[in-house]
Amino acid sequence: MRSESELPLDDVPFTIPVADRVKRLPPYLFGKINKVKYEKRVAGIDVIDLGMGNPTDPPDRRVSDKLSEALGDWRNHRYSVSNGLGNLRKEVAKRYFKKYGVSLEPDSEILACIGSKEGFSHMCLALLGPGDTAVVPAPTFPIHAYAVMLAGGNVIQLDVTDPNEFLRNVAYTCEHLFPKPKVVVVNFPHNPSGTTIELDFYVELVKLAKRYNFLVMSDFAYADICYDGYKAPSFLEAPGAIDVGCEFTTMSKGYSMAGWRIGFCAGNSQMVRALGTIKGYYDYGIFQAVQIAAIIAMRHCDDAVDEVVKEYEQRRDIFCDGLARLGWEIERPKAGMFVWAKIPEPWNKMGSIPFSMKLLEEANVAVSPGRGFGEEGEGYLRLAIVENSQRLRQAVKQIGKCLKDEPLAVSD
Repeated sequence: MRSESELPLDDVPFTIPVADRVKRLPPYLFGKINKVKYEKRVAGIDVIDLGMGNPTDPPDRRVSDKLSEALGDWRNHRYSVSNGLGNLRKEVAKRYFKKYGVSLEPDSEILACIGSKEGFSHMCLALLGPGDTAVVPAPTFPIHAYAVMLAGGNVIQLDVTDPNEFLRNVAYTCEHLFPKPKVVVVNFPHNPSGTTIELDFYVELVKLAKRYNFLVMSDFAYADICYDGYKAPSFLEAPGAIDVGCEFTTMSKGYSMAGWRIGFCAGNSQMVRALGTIKGYYDYGIFQAVQIAAIIAMRHCDDAVDEVVKEYEQRRDIFCDGLARLGWEIERPKAGMFVWAKIPEPWNKMGSIPFSMKLLEEANVAVSPGRGFGEEGEGYLRLAIVENSQRLRQAVKQIGKCLKDEPLAVSD
């Protein structure tokens, strides 16, 4: 047998040496679920998709109409400024002051992003590198960990379901780790667990940041979706917060503009400038017509956001009531677009991934297994309330029918 070096050149296998940063990423745990979901839909099977927080509702007509109008102006089809239109950043500043009493400088403390996920990821690239460490909440929304990994940093995951314990663990980590964490990521209302906090949490976090010299990145994606009179505080409301951190918001949820890909970074001017530097190399900003429509949304569509929240609250109640009737242990979320549901006995012995596959294959309901959000998520499902009320009722019916008989293999 000839050695590889003796083979004709055309017969030598060609390999693609991907970067180490790609090799560091763990296997995608939702891959099999997405594959089965796709195959079912190709086969014409109706799958009720509660797996992804992808709003199914359209944005307000006033926003769509403004987009159509802006499309007719040829000037809007050129490259835009990478940090966002000045008037758009001014609207973000007005909204922060109106909702949270926070004064921001539009030119230096606000930057428009291609969705909050992009801004968060590129901020990690701007702040972190090999040898740096970031603390992220657990269960962990994947990008909070993966963006750190892709930047070359190390991740420490701390349970966030008890916010006060999270703060104590942050302090303990800073006391005992060398070098200390450079960044602490917070995400309230939390995805996936729905955990919420009050402003005093951020007040204490700012004190810790100044004591231990770490930066704070707040993912505030679910700022607008709050129920039962709860109002999610902004990190930037805490005294001194702008000295140590920044916050990411998005128009995807409250304004139902998920596919438009428009979000914002606000806060510490040096952090905002660092993000702007990275983005200056990577992109040419958001399509200008989208930015103009977003200005109209923030100026005139607060009533539409209120209606969206009422709709989600109704869906939450219908869905949680339905699962409770099936015997599930349900804690109604005070905010966000997800129900973080404990897998009921005896099915919890299966593990969240096999159980999610069972619901998809037998009930035609797609959900996100808790294991996809780290070890702390095992035993739970994340269920997105993005479908309309009728579809959610049908999902409960199909889940109940699927689980009506307890399998011997699980109960043994």
